[in-house]
Amino acid sequence: MRNPIDRLFGRLPKPLRVLLDWTLTIVGAIAIVLAIKAWVINPYRIPTSSMEPTLHCARPSPGCEARFSDRVLADRVSYHFRNPRRGEIVVFKTPARARQVCQGSSGSSVFVKRLIGLPGETVSEKSGYVYINGKKLIETYVQPGRRDSNSGTWHVPKGAYFFMGDNRGESCDSRDWGSVPRGDLIGRVFMTYWPPNRISFR
Repeated sequence: MRNPIDRLFGRLPKPLRVLLDWTLTIVGAIAIVLAIKAWVINPYRIPTSSMEPTLHCARPSPGCEARFSDRVLADRVSYHFRNPRRGEIVVFKTPARARQVCQGSSGSSVFVKRLIGLPGETVSEKSGYVYINGKKLIETYVQPGRRDSNSGTWHVPKGAYFFMGDNRGESCDSRDWGSVPRGDLIGRVFMTYWPPNRISFR
């Protein structure tokens, strides 16, 4: 069976048809990769210690525990079919206010944090522990030494979400710059793919 190139460009010299075939194959592959990156799965690097030790950043940056930063994959599809769930690690667009109040965030286009408060909820922090509508939130992902002594109360608007880092004492998050609109959420982190000894699914 003749391939499409031969059928469409059969009058061209064979070397030119081969070159055309390879060119279209490479362009098609690049288009598929870009489409997957734009609409399905996207890779991200962890640049700060706000999610330590769940997600590592690299020394010598302050608070980082690893030699290499974790690389994660975010699923950009799920939130088109369901609502975000509390406890998920989410990639979202860097809030405008975060660029003003968080050191080192001016050049970052995205943040990676844990989803804590859902639309319409009241989030409180007392002596480092989080409460949702007055009920204490069980957070096994926060190590005792990484809690802070801050206290505060925040109301999550409809259509928005409240995020915090697992390394509470070192995280610039919704406590500092507010909730994030649903439209600014990019996707759910479902896998750490680098370095090899950190490969895991969430």
